[in-house]
Amino acid sequence: MEDTKYSATGRRKEAVATVSLIPGEGLILVNKLRLENYFRRETDRIIIKQPLVATNCLSKYNIIANIKGGGYSGQAGALRLAIARALRLINEDIKKILRKNSFLTRDPRKKERKKYGQKGARKRFQWTKR
Repeated sequence: MEDTKYSATGRRKEAVATVSLIPGEGLILVNKLRLENYFRRETDRIIIKQPLVATNCLSKYNIIANIKGGGYSGQAGALRLAIARALRLINEDIKKILRKNSFLTRDPRKKERKKYGQKGARKRFQWTKR
């Protein structure tokens, strides 16, 4: 059990997070920085810790994460999914808790592309009558 390492990947929007769960005291490193130094907003930190709090594993594992792409909100969502997927590998009881709280569901929403002849994805240019 000492050298057990659980790895998983999570995605949201354009962000991709790769996580390693190692038995430890609850240290979370994101791109070689502490969680508080990487994610400045408290809401992002709460989102990331949700699967750990739901399964009472907050102080049982050290988490080492690498995140690429997207903004901070998308990265937080990707990290939450990756942590949930890594926790799922531990045992079936944790999987039921994570599924009930929908932490294992990937958010499929992406940025809609800009259409030609328009200002953005949905916004049009102003129409003039004369």
